[in-house]
Amino acid sequence: MRLKKLNCNVITFIVGPTAIGKTRLSVKLARRIDGEIVSCDSMQIYRGVNVLSQAPTVQDLKMAKHHLVGTLDPCSEYGVAFFRDKATSIINSIIKRKKRPIVVGGSGLYIKALVDGLFPSPPADLKFRKRMENFISAYGSKKLYRRLLKIDPEAAAKIHPNDKRRIIRALELFKTTGNTMTELKCRTKGLKNCYRIKIFGLTRPRDEIYVNIDSRVDWMFKYGAIDEVKRLVRKNLSKTTRAILGYKEINGYLNDRYDLNTAKALMKKNTRHFAKRQLAWFRLDGRIKWFDVSKFSEEIIVNKIIKEIA
Repeated sequence: MRLKKLNCNVITFIVGPTAIGKTRLSVKLARRIDGEIVSCDSMQIYRGVNVLSQAPTVQDLKMAKHHLVGTLDPCSEYGVAFFRDKATSIINSIIKRKKRPIVVGGSGLYIKALVDGLFPSPPADLKFRKRMENFISAYGSKKLYRRLLKIDPEAAAKIHPNDKRRIIRALELFKTTGNTMTELKCRTKGLKNCYRIKIFGLTRPRDEIYVNIDSRVDWMFKYGAIDEVKRLVRKNLSKTTRAILGYKEINGYLNDRYDLNTAKALMKKNTRHFAKRQLAWFRLDGRIKWFDVSKFSEEIIVNKIIKEIA
């Protein structure tokens, strides 16, 4: 397909669970459509965690321009609002230069914030939360849920009657702002309000994903994960950095709480759980067009994506 037929005002998203092959496919896509990659990964932003975060390799970085990779000190916090602001600015710049942005990652919350926007969240009202928790203890969450149904039926329809945390938060927003969560979300703007959005998900049978995860963890231990954690523990790491998969598990081994095989087993188990959560999140988004990488080659998927965004 000739590039002149592709619209620069289309933002392409490549999402999916860890160890599915997002980086490799996105590099191939970027080279085909004159694109630049914006990392939507909460850990690849950090310098010095290349192994644990499975950041793009030196060769990947040479083959396609990447943004938000290895640019932040691991002592700094990184959150969804910071990402949304930085990524939006970068994407606008890419489009202004007549290049094509490709957002790649497995962080569902970050993707949603970028596409749909974030509504301003007032400070927590801890006294109100405590009163609501006491109310639930006395009368149950379903009675509080019925209160939310009267105030904001649309938001309530998306919340389980037993999900007390989200029920309380929705009521707290109404008390604090005078607006329902639905009203606040309607006023919120994201990239979908300015550009055409195309989201593609990569998947494969879950047992195959788990095999890939196990192989990746073995590779990480072989090629420097332990040394990386040894360097990190000497720093005053941010809470965000300490949450990276593998840090806690390897640190436990370094502190003689268990042996190396146990550290590997824990890392594999926790990464599998993480992949399961990623898939569960993305499956709720009906805008995603899925490709099973066990059925189609990368070349075929890239061609299909180019056809979709033309």
